[in-house]
Amino acid sequence: MNEIAIQVENLSKCFQVYSSPRDRLKQFIFPRLRRLFGKSSKHYFDEFWALKEVSFQVKKGETVGIIGRNGSGKSTLLQMICGTLNPTGGTIQTYGRVAALLELGAGFNPEFTGRENVYLNATVLGLSKAEIDARFDDILAFADIGEFVEQPTKTYSSGMMVRLAFAVAINVDPEILIVDEALSVGDELFQRKCFSRIEAIRASGATILFVSHSGSTIVDLCDRAVLLDAGEKLAIGVPKQIVGRYQKMLYAPADKYDAIREQIRHADDYVISAIDNSKNEINDAIEERLSTKHITEIRENFDFNLKPSSTIEYESRGVNIGMPAILNISGEQVNNLVRGKVYRYAYNVKFSSSASSVRFGMMIKTTSGVELGGGISAHAVKTSIAFVDADSSYRVEFRFCCSLNPGVYFLNAGVLGDVNGNETYLHRVVDFAMFRVLPESEDLATGVVDFFCYPELELQ
Repeated sequence: MNEIAIQVENLSKCFQVYSSPRDRLKQFIFPRLRRLFGKSSKHYFDEFWALKEVSFQVKKGETVGIIGRNGSGKSTLLQMICGTLNPTGGTIQTYGRVAALLELGAGFNPEFTGRENVYLNATVLGLSKAEIDARFDDILAFADIGEFVEQPTKTYSSGMMVRLAFAVAINVDPEILIVDEALSVGDELFQRKCFSRIEAIRASGATILFVSHSGSTIVDLCDRAVLLDAGEKLAIGVPKQIVGRYQKMLYAPADKYDAIREQIRHADDYVISAIDNSKNEINDAIEERLSTKHITEIRENFDFNLKPSSTIEYESRGVNIGMPAILNISGEQVNNLVRGKVYRYAYNVKFSSSASSVRFGMMIKTTSGVELGGGISAHAVKTSIAFVDADSSYRVEFRFCCSLNPGVYFLNAGVLGDVNGNETYLHRVVDFAMFRVLPESEDLATGVVDFFCYPELELQ
């Protein structure tokens, strides 16, 4: 039985870029004439390779995210998988009905009504008229555009067009769903509805491949992630690790970008090792929780062996963060925490260069990389530290109440400042420290965050 949903092998795409319409005309005429006279052909265009020998597999039922900077080839890759672009080289194979959310509404006829466009678009996606009839009410309910469905789509707002196009695409029961940044459209309620529907499609066993610039979305939804840059596949693996590499490259200084890029390209063995170690840490924590669930009294303490092995450090811009520590109110270092108590997360910052508009931050994340919450030293740039002299040092502390349920969690640290008029990271360390929230006996809380929910039952 074939367990592969999408197979991409050595996929390449080259576009011909013309400097003027005249060169395009020359390319159409002159090479043919030169061949007729036995001369070698000449090109009147420049080649732009949007993708270069990209290979990967997506298994059935897997959710894979593609992340990368603008111009890295993400959308081109999805368009070739969907068949709207032909590859210059390589092969693509898909196994199952494909529904694509690329340029939403691009296939709609503006002169047709919403109803007519639903039937047209759904037919292109492979549904019969009977199937569309059976699903039309669901499509209309999801789009929530009311009587406008009987009006020509040229009268629609962009939001209405997006709603209708999305509603059609996700109601064809796809075996493979391909999404290109469509999750960022619409208002918050519609986005939540879209996420909920995609989660339901995922739960049904469908394969999902999507592009996003949101690292938290990739971490939250995906089983694996692919990092593309300048048309090349740099890395593929666990979403948390891939997003960390992407962000490290994204915030790298221009003069060190190429070196960091090469480091990421050749870091697979190290990352796999780091992932394995993280899994061991998580499994150990689970086993400890199970073995101590009858504890009657728990106390915070420090475990020297509880150290992150998945740390990712951004390139420094004259600032270095060091010496992370979690302290209790008495000032003792701890990393096994008790729910409900207040702790201090501290780190040192050394400025080797002067900096302006400086803010310090922290973030608490799950083991899968989902950001739970954090803090920053100033709510806006205008209330930040206006100027920091070179050779200055700061001790940064954030107090937080541990409202998390038992498990293992990670801490980030970051320093923001002005670089050429833009706020960016002067230094950042991901998975800088980690801690464990100790289990309690007779614990009724569920999920990640403890909202202090208590049941009240009354027999009626």
